[in-house]
Amino acid sequence: MTETQAPYARIAAELRGRIERGELRPGDRVPSTRAITQRWGVAMATASKVLALLGQEGLVRAVPGVGTVVEARPAAGGPGRRPAAENDTAQRARIVRAAVVIADAEGLAALTMRRLGAELGVSAMSLYRHVSSKEQLVVLMADAVFGEQTLPDRPPPHWRERLELSAALQWRLYRAHPWLAGAMNLNRPLLIPNGIRHIDWALAALDGLGLDDDTRMHAAVTLFGYVRGHAVDLQPETDAARTSGVSGQEWMRAQETRLAALVDGGAFPAFAAARTGSALSPESLLQHGLTTLLDGLATRITTPPN
Repeated sequence: MTETQAPYARIAAELRGRIERGELRPGDRVPSTRAITQRWGVAMATASKVLALLGQEGLVRAVPGVGTVVEARPAAGGPGRRPAAENDTAQRARIVRAAVVIADAEGLAALTMRRLGAELGVSAMSLYRHVSSKEQLVVLMADAVFGEQTLPDRPPPHWRERLELSAALQWRLYRAHPWLAGAMNLNRPLLIPNGIRHIDWALAALDGLGLDDDTRMHAAVTLFGYVRGHAVDLQPETDAARTSGVSGQEWMRAQETRLAALVDGGAFPAFAAARTGSALSPESLLQHGLTTLLDGLATRITTPPN
């Protein structure tokens, strides 16, 4: 850049540099012609030439109702530029990671495209260049978090141990991401590769045990659904603890007087007798149900495992 460059070329060079350094990312709005005239003190015609030049170079494009935004990185050209497809993939992954952080901290209801755009420092409209809707974003989020827990290449040798491990890994995911269980629905399942991998792993564990395909499929999906169903309460509990500052255990202890008044009068004798020797927790309930489920499945197996 030299002093003899035309004003529009100097301004275009400055904006080009911001784009190439990543200060302006794909989908971000660039200064409008009016903003250029105000910032650089040039005529409207000069500002128009700035945007026209960047458009000719494939760096920006006009979006009706939004303005001029940064285009995906052009495929081959200047040094350091990456193919558009690669850049789009990286941008989508960045969006998904930020969305997961918001949902983990505040729940899925707090995740909006406007909030996500603000977190990333871009306009909400720019996000739609990488995800078509919030629904698609949630699908990508679910697939990403299921991908966090890799199933071992060398699984436990026994079918029961294998299913117990799958259930434990799923429960760990739901614990880490309380919104996840509520985002899923077995009637209209999210077709995510990393979720299907758990079903596939369970099916493989039940192969060669004398079970027909229908029984194996029902068993694998029932296991998946059982853990998911048990985890649905995690988000409401997380929300309640966050807003009230009272944990679930603290809340239960505070209810002891009321519970005693309900059961100690003799109206519920079986409940009163059993509760004194019982210590319930989300994990104990999960394990009890899992043991019962697998015990029932074991009665259907006709071929002993090798």
